[in-house]
Amino acid sequence: MGKVRIDKWLWSIRIFKSRTLATDACKGGKVKVAGFSVKPSYQISEGDVVVVKKNGFNFEFRAKTLIEKRVGAPIAITCYEDVTPEAEKQKYASWFLNTAPTSEKRERGAGRPTKKERREIDDLKEVDPFDWDDEE
Repeated sequence: MGKVRIDKWLWSIRIFKSRTLATDACKGGKVKVAGFSVKPSYQISEGDVVVVKKNGFNFEFRAKTLIEKRVGAPIAITCYEDVTPEAEKQKYASWFLNTAPTSEKRERGAGRPTKKERREIDDLKEVDPFDWDDEE
C-alpha cells in the first residue's frame, strides 16, 4: 500500500476515537505534515512525520506502516513511532498525574446539584463556565 488518507490512518492507529474526530482535527488545522496543516484527504506515505495537537499538547508520530482499518491497540502501536520531543512528553506526564480523581463526593441519595448549588461549587473551585476547551 503506497498512501493512505491521513484521517483514516490517525483513526486506525487509535490516535482519535472516531474517524469524525480525526477529520475534524484535520479541518481545524490541528494536524500537520512537514509544517503545513493538511486536509483530511491528504495522502501520507511511510516515513512521514505527523504532528497532532490534541488537548493542548503537540504529539509527533512517524508513520511506519500504513493501515486503513482500525486494529487492536497492540497492533496499532507497531504502525507508528512516537517521536514527540521529551519536553512535550514531560509536560503531558505532569498534566496527567495532576489530574488524578479528587476525593469530592456528594452524599448518597443527594441527587444532582441544583443550578444554585452548581454555581456555588464553581465559585468555590473558581471555574469559569465559559472557559471550556473545545478540543477532545
